[in-house]
Amino acid sequence: MASDPNQADQDTLRFRCLAPDFEQFKFNDEVEESILKCYRISFLERESHVEFLLKGLKQLSSSYECLDSSLPWLYYWILHSLELLEAPITEDKALQIADFLGHCQHREGGFGAVNSLCILSNITDRVFNVLNREKLYNFLMRMKTRDGAFQMHDGGEVDIRGVYCALSVARLTKILTKELLEGVADFIIRCQTYEGAFARDPGLEAHGGYTFCGITALVLLGHTERCDLQTLQRWTANRQTQLEGGFQGRTNILVDGCYSFWQGAMFPIIHMISCTDDDDQNLSATRWMFHQEALQEYILICCHGLSVAQHFLGGLLSNDIPVYNLSIDSVIMAQQHFSAMMLPAGRTQEESSAPGGS
Repeated sequence: MASDPNQADQDTLRFRCLAPDFEQFKFNDEVEESILKCYRISFLERESHVEFLLKGLKQLSSSYECLDSSLPWLYYWILHSLELLEAPITEDKALQIADFLGHCQHREGGFGAVNSLCILSNITDRVFNVLNREKLYNFLMRMKTRDGAFQMHDGGEVDIRGVYCALSVARLTKILTKELLEGVADFIIRCQTYEGAFARDPGLEAHGGYTFCGITALVLLGHTERCDLQTLQRWTANRQTQLEGGFQGRTNILVDGCYSFWQGAMFPIIHMISCTDDDDQNLSATRWMFHQEALQEYILICCHGLSVAQHFLGGLLSNDIPVYNLSIDSVIMAQQHFSAMMLPAGRTQEESSAPGGS
């Protein structure tokens, strides 16, 4: 913060937490009192984040030993963060990571590293050589349930997360077939609650993470017209808290940093759907439909991680690109790589109106 009084006045105008009337947004609970003690100007420590992330690619610290079996998805979060921070990775390192991830691929096809390979493909598409599409497809079909949902793994739980993950990797790798899609949209729609958001399973409580999975899965299927988008939009906007600026995961639940993504990422998707449906008369041409500056302050002070709150793509949003939780370049690289490949043997091409479908 500058010592110049004039600069200090300018900072006060820029930052909500420095405004004289900031505390008017309080509901006077203990959590808000604790958060107010933390609020001050903060900046993204980019170099420190990159150093921490690169260290994670070499070896996890002892405190992460309990997550050894989760290395594929830890690598994804590390690689995605490095991509957002524009930190370069060498081709040798990319191939080394892909080789390790290839050894994490189950002999029967289960593979939790497709998005990681998509990110690394920006460096070299040779990373896709470790992926067995035929076995991946067979695994997804084996996980599919009669009611249109998917198990997370053999003997695992069945809910809307499995649906989103299955559809996302299937579309990225061009193995989305009519057989895989059968009954899936029906299951998703049954998960939309009276509040407008989506639950883990039909009849349960609306939740931010499950709502992201539900609406993005409908985008991938090309069936967003089947959900109540207006009620979903209202529910999502109402999850941003007045004082902190972050998001709740559910109604009447405390603010939580992870929902900066799960809730915040839905606004570009809702924006895209509304524009596609020619229902964009009330949409801004420069901003998402939430208080982006308030979210930026909350993240910088409490969390660190800013992409959706600092960027507006507007007219650049197209097809289904926002739903994969990948950069635009990573999605395009995957689509280009797999576009010429055949579907798994004996399978029927999808009959879907989904954007980007083949």
